[in-house]
Amino acid sequence: MASNRDEPLTFLNTSTSSSLGEGDSSQIGSASGSFQNEGFLGSFDGGDEDYGFSRTEFKQSPLVGTVKYYERHVFLCYKKPQVWPPRIEAAEFDRLPRLLSAALSSRKSELKKQTRLTICEGHDGTETSNGDVLIFPDMIRYRRLTHFDVDTFVEEVLVKDGEWLPGSPEPLSGSYIFVCAHGARDKRCGVCGPALVSRFKDEIDLRGYQSKVFVRPCSHIGGHKYAGNVIIFGSNNHQKVTGHWYGYVMPDDVPVLFDQHIEKGEIVDRLWRGQMGLSEEDQMKAQEQRVIANGDDNIESSIEDGSQAADGGCCQANGGSSCCRVSNPPENAVSFNLETKINGEKKKGIKNPISINIGNKGASTPHKACTMPTWLETWEREDVYAALALIGAAVSVAVAYNCYRQLG
Repeated sequence: MASNRDEPLTFLNTSTSSSLGEGDSSQIGSASGSFQNEGFLGSFDGGDEDYGFSRTEFKQSPLVGTVKYYERHVFLCYKKPQVWPPRIEAAEFDRLPRLLSAALSSRKSELKKQTRLTICEGHDGTETSNGDVLIFPDMIRYRRLTHFDVDTFVEEVLVKDGEWLPGSPEPLSGSYIFVCAHGARDKRCGVCGPALVSRFKDEIDLRGYQSKVFVRPCSHIGGHKYAGNVIIFGSNNHQKVTGHWYGYVMPDDVPVLFDQHIEKGEIVDRLWRGQMGLSEEDQMKAQEQRVIANGDDNIESSIEDGSQAADGGCCQANGGSSCCRVSNPPENAVSFNLETKINGEKKKGIKNPISINIGNKGASTPHKACTMPTWLETWEREDVYAALALIGAAVSVAVAYNCYRQLG
């Protein structure tokens, strides 16, 4: 379980909500300093082996169920990750994020929805400017919030669920991707985040999705050890806006997230941490249901690159029975356990399940392979042994009879 210092800033409408004390963490800050120090974030001591995708702890912890329950996500667009301090609510010279954080904290008992506050990158003169506020799942944007307007904005929009009259809400469309790149808060996010943002932008350009998919670096969202951390907001296949969290995302996983999540609306379970609006328990149940429905295909199809082996796959043959052929199994495959009891008795019509345990440096995850045809199972095990026994007996009788004739 992550410590409080590793958790994002969440404003709950219960008395047990975390306050803004030193032990709490915020999604909107990371290392002492001010945004006004444009050279705030220096170079890291160590690279990929220490903090990036090759670090020893990478993919060592379960992902599903690591998103704490919340119902609304507010992003304040403000400057660059390179100048974000570790705790933005304590930034002395940057009043807008500090005042917004304080206003949410003071009104948390009045919030009807459990709300997260996060900072994302903003640039004046671009599509998203400093002071813009993005709200999900509402899929709306308010332009140019200032520190003078914070109290009114929180009152009208987040407490009363109404509109902030000085600025009309603009509807958002498409998919919005946020990648934690908060290096001042944690070096792992500082190394993995920018690499992922760059790859997402390349993929957007490659696919011509400039007006459909938008990606921005964001501040701490909880769970540094899962870096790269990614959140994707967009409409699912039922036209409902959802927010899905992914962890241990590598640059090579970006095309998979486009192919499955963004284009098909399918969750990539092997990287899935959880979902906005679901409790940790419900997140695990949701994944279990998908595993049953999908035959486990989404979760450990390949530890290396998120896809099936080059020559692998499933086919339909022999009266609808399915078979699997796998070549070049992943290097970290721990064992292939055949759950077959060989007792010399022929059991016609019983399919012997094959379970494949694919581990990841100590942590193994059961992976169910496609079931082999019944006739192939029996011939490979029981029937083969029975046939060999019968042949052996016949040979023994023949030899004994031949000896008897010679002696007679």
